[in-house]
Amino acid sequence: MTDMALPSSVNRKAWLGLMAVLPLVLLVAMDGSILYLTIPHITSDLTPTADQALWILDIYGFVVGSLLIAFGNIGDRYGRLNLIMVGAVVFGAGSLGAAYSQSPLMLIAARALMGLGGATLLPSGLAIVSALFPDPRLRARAIGIFAATFAAGFAIGPLIGGMLLRQFEWGVVFLINVPVVLAFLIVAPILLREVRSTTYGRIDLPSLLLSFVGILLLTWSLKTAAAQGFAAAQSAGGIIGILALALFLRRQNRIDYPLLDLSLFRDPIFSIAILTGLLSLVVWSVAGYLSGIYLQSVLGFDVFTTALLTLPGAIVLTATCVGTPRIVEWIGRKTALVATHLLIGAGVLLLLLTSTEVGGGAFIASTLIAGIGYGLSFSLVAEVAVSAVSPERAGAAGSIAETSNELGNALGITLLGSLAALSFRLLGPGVAGTLDETLDRPGLPLETIAQAKEAFLTGLHVAVGVGGLLMLVAGIIAWLWLPRKLPEWRSEGDIAKITD
Repeated sequence: MTDMALPSSVNRKAWLGLMAVLPLVLLVAMDGSILYLTIPHITSDLTPTADQALWILDIYGFVVGSLLIAFGNIGDRYGRLNLIMVGAVVFGAGSLGAAYSQSPLMLIAARALMGLGGATLLPSGLAIVSALFPDPRLRARAIGIFAATFAAGFAIGPLIGGMLLRQFEWGVVFLINVPVVLAFLIVAPILLREVRSTTYGRIDLPSLLLSFVGILLLTWSLKTAAAQGFAAAQSAGGIIGILALALFLRRQNRIDYPLLDLSLFRDPIFSIAILTGLLSLVVWSVAGYLSGIYLQSVLGFDVFTTALLTLPGAIVLTATCVGTPRIVEWIGRKTALVATHLLIGAGVLLLLLTSTEVGGGAFIASTLIAGIGYGLSFSLVAEVAVSAVSPERAGAAGSIAETSNELGNALGITLLGSLAALSFRLLGPGVAGTLDETLDRPGLPLETIAQAKEAFLTGLHVAVGVGGLLMLVAGIIAWLWLPRKLPEWRSEGDIAKITD
């Protein structure tokens, strides 16, 4: 019996359950972009150093990306509803701590706590939503709404942030999470049911520790080198990070239940799909972060005007995400995947037309073109990755696809953001480590202000130039490497297997 034949009250409860989960999905997605407009206000208030400002932005993504697969195993063992309830409490507590942070280190710690909770929300929420809809057609529709909500959250984050910051202090962008979490904790036990997997593997703690330590130490080393130059402790941290990641990868081939199933990457279709998800979020994050500072601190737009400038791209991104199935039906899945790279690459390269005097038009054009590519990526990557592997491995493929998105979001700030920070350190006036710190110094001569803005703009151009070229090269590789026709879903049941 399908959902279509079930009593209307059962259908109604399933859709109400979906509605209960979607606000959490929206919050997690918004958190990936809402800080791009907020960081100048945080910098002025808390005065973080250059590397602390980058940590504030991307510690969340690194914690989420490092724990997604592990928390998938924990949810299988102890129940997805139990895990998402605990995760929501942790996410809310981290949000409350972030809203009232009095120092950069306190804010970084609160953001890490938010990441700890956020790592439970997406995979557990998707598993619970899938279980609410036994009928494959309704389940596919529900998962489509889930994905569209996630994409919309990424898109509208800056707009919501701008509207709030026009009236309130910067802490409000975190404080809005708390009532949503409280409402979820009230309705979730009523509308949702527990979901467990009948088969699961044990969690390999050494793998978890190696990946987490390796990512954080290597990131810290790169950030410190960009902001302050090379030093003994910084170099040692980078070397230890690289060794930890190498040991992590080596261990994955030797244990029965790896956190990262490396054998999946032998399939070129799967590898290209994961690369697409990773690179698209790398470019998204650095372009959003640097553009937010550029529009406010270089061009002098207020936060609400800046938010309005992001609106056209947000609309295009969300519409593309919703319309991706028809686009794929029209042009084919391979062409759509290749177009993702080319559109994002071409879009972000338009930011090279910006100057210290004008650039709003180039920014809007950039977000319109790149927004189509981002919309395709958000909707297509997980589907292509999962359909490239056998049904019994769909769960591992889905987890890796989600992890690539979260790590990409953090790596963009770490790698390309650090490249921009290095450019500012080398070319700037040497007053402070970031543009906002420099502009906050009283009594600066006009020549110093102009030099600081030019140095920041150069860093922006270097970062988006590298990111855009990476996307274009990846698009060419995808076109040459992928077969003409990519595989479709092997069965309707594969949709459910993403979450097992």
